[in-house]
Amino acid sequence: MGLSDILLNENNRDNFVDDCVKLIDKQVAAAPGLGGLALKAAYSTVKGIRADYCAQVVDQLLPEISIALDPMWTEAVNNGSPVAYLTERKGQVADQLLQISDKKAENSTRAVVKGAYAKLRPSAKSYVENGIPDLAEIINKHTAS
Repeated sequence: MGLSDILLNENNRDNFVDDCVKLIDKQVAAAPGLGGLALKAAYSTVKGIRADYCAQVVDQLLPEISIALDPMWTEAVNNGSPVAYLTERKGQVADQLLQISDKKAENSTRAVVKGAYAKLRPSAKSYVENGIPDLAEIINKHTAS
């Protein structure tokens, strides 16, 4: 059974999306310095569009995310410690995720979303990489159940 089969299953999907949104909230709140202030402002703007905007985006991207991460997750499971494996390869995982969000932002019809994403994209990889260990834990939790 692939990652898509597990994460897109109606019994797992909502809880997985909720866990991812909590992770995003946590990562944004912990972002330091001027870059963190910009991230928090942009995140606040995007959440101002709709309170559940982030959950909606994660849910929409979940099929692409699960397909993109499936080969790495399968390899991680085969190597014994999926969380450690993905954490060690957090740059690769971040690149996979950012390719998906880049396409989503590029195709967005909302100028405010495009603008916020364009401002944050140069520093996005480090923020995403910082969240990979927690994301790996979330995936592990949902694939174990």
